[in-house]
Amino acid sequence: MGTSILTIPWAIHQAGFLTAICLMLGSTALCLYTAWRILKIQSLHGGGKGEVADLSKLLLGRYAEVTAQGFSFIILLGADVIYWILMSNFLYFTVSFIHDQIMGTEKGVIDEITPGNVICPIKAVSHINETVINFVSNRSTTAAGSSLYHTLWNLEYTVPIVLVFFLGPLINIKSPSFFTRFNSSGTLSVLFLIIFVLIKAWRWGINVDFTDSSSPAYVSQFSLNFPATTGVLALSMFIHNIIITIMRNNRHQEHNGRDLSIAYLLVFLTYAAVGLVFYITFPLAKSCIQDNLLNNFMRNDVLTLAARMFLLFQLTTVYPLITYMLRVQIFSALKKPPYPGFYQVLLLNTIIVVVCVLFAIFLPQIGTVLRFTGALGGFIYIFTLPSILHLSSQNRRAKMSIPSFLFHSFIVLLGFLNLVAQFFVR
Repeated sequence: MGTSILTIPWAIHQAGFLTAICLMLGSTALCLYTAWRILKIQSLHGGGKGEVADLSKLLLGRYAEVTAQGFSFIILLGADVIYWILMSNFLYFTVSFIHDQIMGTEKGVIDEITPGNVICPIKAVSHINETVINFVSNRSTTAAGSSLYHTLWNLEYTVPIVLVFFLGPLINIKSPSFFTRFNSSGTLSVLFLIIFVLIKAWRWGINVDFTDSSSPAYVSQFSLNFPATTGVLALSMFIHNIIITIMRNNRHQEHNGRDLSIAYLLVFLTYAAVGLVFYITFPLAKSCIQDNLLNNFMRNDVLTLAARMFLLFQLTTVYPLITYMLRVQIFSALKKPPYPGFYQVLLLNTIIVVVCVLFAIFLPQIGTVLRFTGALGGFIYIFTLPSILHLSSQNRRAKMSIPSFLFHSFIVLLGFLNLVAQFFVR
């Protein structure tokens, strides 16, 4: 579970309230089942070693191994892109908060438009002048003398590039052991987000209306955009490419199924707690909810500032680890050591960073990146490989049955439809 928790309220709105709950339950159950299938196949054929790519080579051949490796690269690169977009966002608003405190803002006018520091960035208000609209969308200031500052410190262009100077040296370090010491910050950041949402929800109260479609608090039960939700959930529940390594460390291997089930239950409850509570209490129109829920708050909101700073620190330590994992997998696929040399590592990291910067500049919507990465990676790792590996294992053991074939073929079809449907989301 990671920063996709910020996107869950937006994902709920894309599907509709009741539909989203059903999809969350269904996605959790399906991801749990296919992850468990991978563990069972490993226990039968893996001999205690390897990962999904190795099982694919053993049971399906070299092409399946290459496919598994390639899509693992895509998933890790997608995570890097999402982290870069979020770090740019958190760094921009943290520095902007400090700038606003020094320069001052027209607080009275803004509070009248955005009571409680809650905003709707996509909603233009015709009777408000352009300067205030820009302020409400968190992209400029009313101070005319700060135009140079906003030219140099711009979320869409300059901040993603500024990050290169901070993260570039970190990702070229030979060993990531220093950053592993901060892994616990991930748990703390999730806990902080839960507390953050609960505090905001307590202040807002319940804001839902299931019947009056003209009400600002209206909540629909179903939306044709529901594939966006399934795409996001596919990545939110994704652990399949490293599940064997994680569960190999379990002292009691006979409890793997139980422990995996508990883990998925806790992930579901956490996503539901944050997503549903934020959604049903959000005081503006639900269509205002952003794919990063922190973007629904003014940058002068202190609690939001704390959340952004906390997450910025966490992602600064996680990004080098994800990049290291991507580097190791790529060089391993090329039959090279994890650190084949400074210049080869520098070249690979440069390509990764350029991709991240380009996405942060030209497509900084984490909801879009999440759902496409989840649908694409999920099609292979959640829906297809576990099902085909299971059928291959059954065939080798002469236990293949027609119901099993039909059921697992249906899972593969679901994954394909989920991927295709992403192109039709409005």
